[in-house]
Amino acid sequence: MAYIGIDLGGTKVAAALFERSGKMIDKTYRLLDGATGAAVGALVAEAVAALRQAHSAVPLDAVGVCVPGIVYSKKGTVWAPNIPGWDNYPLQAELAAAIADPSVCIAVESDRTCYILGEVWKGAARGCTDAIYLAVGTGIGAGILLDGRIIHGASDIVGATGWMALEAPYREEFVPVGCFEYYASGNGIGTQAKLLWNDPSKTSYDVFAGYGTDPTATKILDKAIQLWGMGTANLVSLFNPQKVIFGGGVFGPAVQFIDRIYAEACKWGQPISMREVEFCASLVGGDAALLGAAYLGIRQTEE
Repeated sequence: MAYIGIDLGGTKVAAALFERSGKMIDKTYRLLDGATGAAVGALVAEAVAALRQAHSAVPLDAVGVCVPGIVYSKKGTVWAPNIPGWDNYPLQAELAAAIADPSVCIAVESDRTCYILGEVWKGAARGCTDAIYLAVGTGIGAGILLDGRIIHGASDIVGATGWMALEAPYREEFVPVGCFEYYASGNGIGTQAKLLWNDPSKTSYDVFAGYGTDPTATKILDKAIQLWGMGTANLVSLFNPQKVIFGGGVFGPAVQFIDRIYAEACKWGQPISMREVEFCASLVGGDAALLGAAYLGIRQTEE
């Protein structure tokens, strides 16, 4: 049997066909190129059809889709803020209609859920029953594996860690993104660069390039390190994971700070849990979403 994992982003659809072992058989891309609403759903279905046609002799067991937003499990719909027209989009039903094969399991989950599942299947969380993937890119989110199960919450919004309250007093700048994200996401680090350098052209890349030599860049990243430590300390105290895995575009260049983040977290976190937890970088990097989406399908069929 084979499984398709789909990584849907704000600009592209990536789809890959996997064996149960995790070996990637084939991969294809589609650019959204300004597509909105149902046209994006059609691109997802087109990517699935292309892989099925190219490998028609291989029976397909499941399709898993990673979505950049919230998947409402009770309604079977998706909210994806970077895709116009996806405020309440019935992706699962649309994909089922396009595949037109009831033997193929279709599963849709948020990106942060797929990230942790990718690490569970083939990455740093292999063998773990309790692990957290902290995704730090444009924003900040967490995929949480607890007692072997992915947790979702009452409205499927678990893991919106960008809104962690890590500083007082409250500031109006926190309204659109939250306190944690305002300082320590990729966009947040870029925002601090523009403000503190008083230069609208500055980005997070300039901050990382200047760390250790430029006082402003160093100040910005020292603040981010402090908040990454505080945020992960809260997660460790709440969930007692075996591992916290750092991924997303920022971790990249921020991997060098993981030891410092752990040291900061130890100041704030529950001491026994902090001694037992391991902080580490993602082992699957940019493939976490594709792997996690495919493994999502595998888990659903095997459950």
